[in-house]
Amino acid sequence: MLDVAVIEDPATAEVSLDPVRARLLAELAEPNSATTLAAKVGLPRQKVNYHLRTLEQHGLVELAEERRKGNMTERVMRATAASYVISPTALAAVQPDPERAPDRLSARWLLAVAARLVRDVGNLLTGAAKADKKVATFALDGEIRFATAADRAAFAEELASAVTALVAKYHDEAAPGGRAHRVVVAVHPSIPKE
Repeated sequence: MLDVAVIEDPATAEVSLDPVRARLLAELAEPNSATTLAAKVGLPRQKVNYHLRTLEQHGLVELAEERRKGNMTERVMRATAASYVISPTALAAVQPDPERAPDRLSARWLLAVAARLVRDVGNLLTGAAKADKKVATFALDGEIRFATAADRAAFAEELASAVTALVAKYHDEAAPGGRAHRVVVAVHPSIPKE
């Protein structure tokens, strides 16, 4: 089972967003049969089987094992990932594009950049999985508390200067065999933990 799977197909995204199917996906972090799931979610086993077949057709669940029960074979299913992210690729015609309004101080532009990040890393993960390879990435996540808006603005300016200096130091447009990497640095207000 993957930690995170990226959903790029619009039909698969639609299937995953159905509340019953989303609940079944959550329950299938551990392998379960339709009978066990039916009792957990309060639906008839036939209805659960219908949803499981749909989830299976879209690659969101897979067969974990088959058990003989009398003259029947019970299928035990599991989710293909612990969690899922829907890529903006699933909404290709209306996915955000940071090139439309490049304003580095705009929250909407930041959201478009984040959507591009999800789309690009999702594409990389999908390609790497097909090639049975890993994707070299790096992320930094932290929190800072500013005393004033002026401090926040000064921090943003220093951060931009530092990143620009690092990019200038290490960027080599003519490097034979070199590979371009995207750098995304974002600062936004934290959401209070409940």
